[in-house]
Amino acid sequence: MQIRDNAIQRKIYTVSQLTSDIKALLEDSFPFVWIKGEISDFRIPVSGHFYFILKDKKTRISAVMFRGQNRKLEFTPEDGMSVTGLGRISLYEPRGTYQILIEYMEPEGVGSLQLAYEQLKARLLAEGLFDKIHKKPIPFLPQKISLITSPSGAVVHDIINVINRRFSNIHIEIIPVKVQGDGADKEIESAIELLNDRADSDIAILARGGGSLEDLKAFNSENVARAVFASQIPIISAVGHETDVTIADFVADLRAPTPSAAAELAVPEKNELVRRCMEITIRLKSKFYGYIDRHRAALKIISRRLSDPKKKIQDLVLKTDDYTNRLIRNFEKTVRQKRSLLRELSGRLHALSPAAILDRGYSITRTIPDKVVVRDPKILDIGQELEIRIAKGFIRCRVEEKSYRKLYNGEEDF
Repeated sequence: MQIRDNAIQRKIYTVSQLTSDIKALLEDSFPFVWIKGEISDFRIPVSGHFYFILKDKKTRISAVMFRGQNRKLEFTPEDGMSVTGLGRISLYEPRGTYQILIEYMEPEGVGSLQLAYEQLKARLLAEGLFDKIHKKPIPFLPQKISLITSPSGAVVHDIINVINRRFSNIHIEIIPVKVQGDGADKEIESAIELLNDRADSDIAILARGGGSLEDLKAFNSENVARAVFASQIPIISAVGHETDVTIADFVADLRAPTPSAAAELAVPEKNELVRRCMEITIRLKSKFYGYIDRHRAALKIISRRLSDPKKKIQDLVLKTDDYTNRLIRNFEKTVRQKRSLLRELSGRLHALSPAAILDRGYSITRTIPDKVVVRDPKILDIGQELEIRIAKGFIRCRVEEKSYRKLYNGEEDF
C-alpha cells in the first residue's frame, strides 16, 4: 500500500520530455559562454557548416559553427589549432547529446588576421604564385603609368611628384580605389581587371601608405592576390612602409619598399639618360673615327703593294692585240691551205665530170622525151628522135639505121 502511494506521487517523464527539459535547462543556464580548447576531427560537409571537437587534456565537447557565422572568419580552422570561441550550449534532441554552437572564434595566441595571412601565404606559395618564373619584366621607359590607389591620400601625390621630377612628360593615369575598409579588396580587383581590359598602360603601381594588419587587410586578400598574378600588365606593389609586407608584394612582378621608391623603380631619371646618351655619343664618335683612321692606314699600306691599274690594263691590251694578230694569221693560213686543197679537188672533179669529156670530142646521146642515156642500140627504134649533147650545145636527130659492132678490147668500136 505504501509503494502504491509513492507511485501516485512520482512524476514519470518520457524520453522526449526529459530531453526537452534538459535542453531548455542547458540553453537557459548557458545562453552564451566563452570556451577555449584544441580543434579535433574538423570537417566541412556539403552544407558548408563547420563540425569539430573542442578538447582539453581531460574531456571534449562537440562544436558546430554554421555557414552564416563561419563565412566571417579571417582564417581557416585546422586540427590541432588552439582557439577561443563564443557560443551557446544546445542539446541535439534526436541523439540526446549536447554541443556548443559557436558564434565567434579566434585563434589562441595569434590574431585571426595574422593567421589568415600566414595560411593564405602558405597556400599561394604552394601553388607557385610567388615563383620568379612568373614575374614579368618592368619596361625600361614606360609611355603610360597607371596608379591604383586612393586619389585623396598623400601616397598619390608623392608618386606623381617623384615621377615628374625624374621624367616630367610621362603619361600618368590614376585609377581611384578604396585602400582599406569593407569592399576595398573588390575595388582593387576591379581596378586591375579594368587595367587589363583597356591594355593601354605599360606598367601599374599598386600603392597605399602604412598601417596595421587590419588596415592592410585588402592587400592580404586572396582575390587581390590572384588579380595581381593574372595581370598581363606588370605591377609594382608599394604597400605600406619598408617593414610592411603583404601578400600582394609576394605576387607582384616587383616589390617596392615605399610608394616613392616604386616611382623611382618605374621610371629612369631623364637627366641621367641625357648624360648617358651624350657620353655614349662621344664614345661612339671616338670609336668610329678611330675605326676610319685604322682602315685608312691599312688601305694606304695595301695600296703601296698594288701595281698601277692603268699599267695592268695596258699590258692586257697589248697581250690582247698580240693574241688577235696571231689568231688572224693562223686563220688566214688555214684559209689559204683550204683554198689550195679546194682548187686541187675541183680540178680532179672537173677532169671526171661529163663536161670535161665533152670537151675532148665525146658526146652524150639521150632519148626524147624521157632523156634516157643511150648505151645500147637495142633500146632504140627506127625513126626515134634523139638528143645529142656536145661540148658547145645540143643536136636533135632521128634514128635511120642501127648496127652492132664487135667489142674491141672490151669496148664496141664505132
